[in-house]
Amino acid sequence: MAEKSGKILIICAHPDDEIIGCGGTIAKFTNEGKKVHTLIFSFGESSHPWLQEDKIKGIRIKESESAGKIVGTESTEFIGVWDGAFKKYVQKNPDIVKKIKAYIKKINPDKIFTHSFDDVIYYDHKITHNIVMQAIEEIKFTGEIYTFNIWNPLTIRKRDSPKLIVDITNTFTKKVDALKCFKSQKVALVQLTPVVYIRAFMNGLNKGFRFAEEFSRIK
Repeated sequence: MAEKSGKILIICAHPDDEIIGCGGTIAKFTNEGKKVHTLIFSFGESSHPWLQEDKIKGIRIKESESAGKIVGTESTEFIGVWDGAFKKYVQKNPDIVKKIKAYIKKINPDKIFTHSFDDVIYYDHKITHNIVMQAIEEIKFTGEIYTFNIWNPLTIRKRDSPKLIVDITNTFTKKVDALKCFKSQKVALVQLTPVVYIRAFMNGLNKGFRFAEEFSRIK
């Protein structure tokens, strides 16, 4: 992976994590001509336990694909990890690391963005982080690795890590529009949307940007 490919890979746990965590950055990258690919561990099927699993999977896939079109994502793929039961899935499917390694090699990205180790409100996020880290170590990935938080505003273990602040002033509207695609998540988004605005504003405040997204570089 020595040569620059101009590709970016986003690896996250659930549909909508990619937009909440780095939707403005994705849009900025694609505006610059970079190819952004998204790999999502689960279909987010546990969000509507009263619906048939296949039905909610179809809804969540369409929502992610629609959001991806808004921010310009090249592709969106799913692994099928059991939503809400990541640990159990990994125990029964130890080849998941092998799948992640194969996907990274296929995309051949210059940069990978994934969940922070500190985003512990959802244990699924931590497991996703650990699996991605294991995969990149085993393939000796030489590109850049960045992490983002979804709910946790603080970075604990990697507080002193170098930060990447991306000016998303011109793409913040796309991020918000992409979030609106996740209509099945209305209640969660009502709670989270103010956080998205406040976080973007605070991230940009000290850099002279109207809105920004912040990432920790861990490699």
